[in-house]
Amino acid sequence: MAIIYQHDKRSNITYAYESHSYWDKEKKMTRAKRTLIGRVDKETGEIAPTDGRCRKDKAKKELAIDLDYKAMYERLERRLLARESPITALRKEIAALKGQG
Repeated sequence: MAIIYQHDKRSNITYAYESHSYWDKEKKMTRAKRTLIGRVDKETGEIAPTDGRCRKDKAKKELAIDLDYKAMYERLERRLLARESPITALRKEIAALKGQG
């Protein structure tokens, strides 16, 4: 596994890729599978995660706008109650077993 830096001349952006080498049995030679990690910042050299077309950033912004906090709260409350009822039943069963023994 290696990190490969590739500069795009059109946009003047450097991208970082994770490269995995493997042996191709059919062609009988090594091949590389690259996965985009993100953009490289010119000043700091840090890698900022991206999909290459800034689609994830737009999706996150839309998601943040469309959040319904009341519905989220009610959904989490139902989950919590669903988890608490088996726990209380098991605690009662344990107490009953301790009382017998």
